Amino acid sequence: MSKKVKYTTEYPVRCSPVILYEFLSTSSGLQEWFADKVSDSDGVFNFTWSGSTEKAEVLEKEENKFIRFHWEDSPSDEYFEFRIDKSEVTNQTILVIHDFADKKEIADQSLLWETQVKELFHRLGGN
Repeated sequence: MSKKVKYTTEYPVRCSPVILYEFLSTSSGLQEWFADKVSDSDGVFNFTWSGSTEKAEVLEKEENKFIRFHWEDSPSDEYFEFRIDKSEVTNQTILVIHDFADKKEIADQSLLWETQVKELFHRLGGN
């Protein structure tokens, strides 16, 4: 099995970091755009898509800045992270997503994130 590599995607967002963080860090917010059903207990989130559930533990978070998850079945050094940055030039909020994928799957994974983020923007009010 080949080792997955970290990759990053970035999306400008027209909303406050406080509102965006709610959509990235709470089960109700994530259920709006990321998965069909989301529940959490003691820092472990259950994400359900089409009846299949995956568990992810929150490794680290800082309110209105970032949240990092680790999939239960992934190697310990892999994670996915939502980070909220501000552009120094435009002062615009930027959603930065860090994830891991096989090199040949990065393009497909990025497209999947793009689809998910479009749904997030729709829920945020049409970014």
